[in-house]
Amino acid sequence: MVARRRFVGFKMSEADRAALQRIARSRSEKVGRASRARMLLAYRENPSFYAVGRRLSVAHQTVTRCVERARDDGVIAALDERSRPGKEPTISSEAKAWLVSLACDKAKDHGYPHEIWTTRLLTRHAREHCGAAGHDCLSRLSQGTLCKILAAQDLKPHKPRYYLERRDPDFAEKMAEVLCVYREVALLREADATHCGGEEQMIAILSYDEKPGIQALGTTAPDLPPVPGKHQGIGRDHEYVRHGTLSLLAGIDLVSGKLHARLEERHRSREFVEFLKQIDAAYPCGTAIKLLLDNHSAHISKETNAWLAKQPEGRFELVFTPKHGSWLNLIEGFFSKMWRSMLRHIRVASKQELKDRIMAYIDDLNQKPVVHKWTYKLNAQKAA
Repeated sequence: MVARRRFVGFKMSEADRAALQRIARSRSEKVGRASRARMLLAYRENPSFYAVGRRLSVAHQTVTRCVERARDDGVIAALDERSRPGKEPTISSEAKAWLVSLACDKAKDHGYPHEIWTTRLLTRHAREHCGAAGHDCLSRLSQGTLCKILAAQDLKPHKPRYYLERRDPDFAEKMAEVLCVYREVALLREADATHCGGEEQMIAILSYDEKPGIQALGTTAPDLPPVPGKHQGIGRDHEYVRHGTLSLLAGIDLVSGKLHARLEERHRSREFVEFLKQIDAAYPCGTAIKLLLDNHSAHISKETNAWLAKQPEGRFELVFTPKHGSWLNLIEGFFSKMWRSMLRHIRVASKQELKDRIMAYIDDLNQKPVVHKWTYKLNAQKAA
């Protein structure tokens, strides 16, 4: 006598059917979810566990379990794996807390020559000292398990991350003063646009800094040009000749975008005074010159102050960024662009050639000056 076919019914709405069809056709879904979606769709068309199993090349018991889960938990819930008890964890929460505490220390504090932990060193230390700490479950700790425990706490002790400490007690006030200068620049631009630049400039605002230690490096063998299909870029010998260094003293007129620059062997007070003389000659006598600069010793030295004291009243005004606040100086962005676009791979035969090429770069930029704009707002300092 043939047994009656067993039928298991479950609810499937049109939205569920559309979702199952999308999952069954998907190439990015997990294989298990896509396979169960095909089982449920096939069973809906032909309610036979054996027929569906033969069609999809799976055991009929697998189809039965999937259909019964759809009946009990719902169609979409039946696509996911059921949670399983799994193996009991062998590493206790106290042992994990001990590992995390170790990771928050420095390796040198535990007698190692290393400054910071490597995952391999931390694993070895945990294995050797877990017994004394009362965590024998860590005696067979693997490096991969350690990484998982640290990742759960979002810890990476082997990757230091640098920060900039605020050492100026008046940081907020000085930053506000700098931002007021940038606001003044914006107002000058608006006024200049309104009057179409017809009036004489009564105030000039410059962002100034030095870029010391620009190396004049030369090649020991000629560079090789790129070859299509063979060499993508220029070929260069690893050895180089060092001809010395230069210091770039530069200032950007924040209203017009013009660059004022000079190259020196060093960047002492006398070189800074020479730059001030260059700026003094570049602007009419009635123009007030405001310089935004950092707290380098050359900017506040006796020699610099003595020269400034001899100038007409109101001719020069120096606005200093806070200590560890050079990022507020807009010219730092220009130096970064200059390094990435021009200086990074430069090779020269002498310091004079390096000087000539840098000044040619400055002259080229001054052909079409770029007006640099500051976007950090005054009210943003409150959230900083």
